Amino acid sequence: MKIIFAGTPTFAAHALETLINSGYEIALVLTQPDRPAGRGMKLNVSAVKLLAQKYELTLLQPHSLNQSEVYTQLTTIGADVMVVAAYGLILPAKVLSIPRLGCLNIHASLLPHWRGAAPIQRAILAGERETGITIMQMDQGLDTGDILIQRSIPIAHNDTTKTLYDKLTKLGSQCIIEALNLLSNGSLTATPQNEAEASYAPKLNKKEAEIDWRLSADKISRSVRAFNPYPGTYSVIHGFPLKILQSRVTSNTTGNPGEILSTGQEGITVACGNGTLVIEVVQKSGGKKITAMEFLSGHALQPGDCFTIPA
Repeated sequence: MKIIFAGTPTFAAHALETLINSGYEIALVLTQPDRPAGRGMKLNVSAVKLLAQKYELTLLQPHSLNQSEVYTQLTTIGADVMVVAAYGLILPAKVLSIPRLGCLNIHASLLPHWRGAAPIQRAILAGERETGITIMQMDQGLDTGDILIQRSIPIAHNDTTKTLYDKLTKLGSQCIIEALNLLSNGSLTATPQNEAEASYAPKLNKKEAEIDWRLSADKISRSVRAFNPYPGTYSVIHGFPLKILQSRVTSNTTGNPGEILSTGQEGITVACGNGTLVIEVVQKSGGKKITAMEFLSGHALQPGDCFTIPA
């Protein structure tokens, strides 16, 4: 089976390497163009590009798939299928129709739940107890194609976006191999999505990461987990923003939202709209992540101090 692979981050690179190691022919790899990132604005090379170079695969990094020369290159390959995983570019209808068996997408949710760009984060924010991988037959909609394979995993109470991402990365690689094996012998069946159950997972924005202490401790804790590692939830104390990377919920509420109730070896205990949050790991702007106890050794926080409530 001759495959065109399209993807960009580690989630996609793991699937690509699994396909290579399983003996599939990768005729072409598509990934996002290198882009400047970080303080030094150095060009950031995608995980998929690095892997393609390692295995000396033919690589394209178009800014758009609507370019005529790109379309010509894709059509001349004679691909059986295209596998897409977190690519980041829209596939036009004419591209979707190029492979003989269509385009399969590895999506990190149980479709039709959490269509869109941030399914892992949105599932954690919503307090869901399970998520999974869907292998979908792509169409022109936003993650609206028929479901080919679905496999679920539980969301642990301490899962962050990073830990759940890692679990789903491995599961996605397993699922695409299963799907291609079934596709090759003609036993892969398609099930239309139930539109009535659809939900959407828009991209995160940094404003969402600011903690509103009037919310329940449980909701704030989910935000801490969902925004870890990026962009990191934060709150302002003594005039400077402090990222909160790890926390746990307790039940006592004896102060105003945002008020520090106690400080000590266990962390910084803060009153919320309902319940309290114990801050365990933090990070100052430009600093490294440290325990709350380490932070307290250099900053005079005390009971009665208050984190800022967003306007």
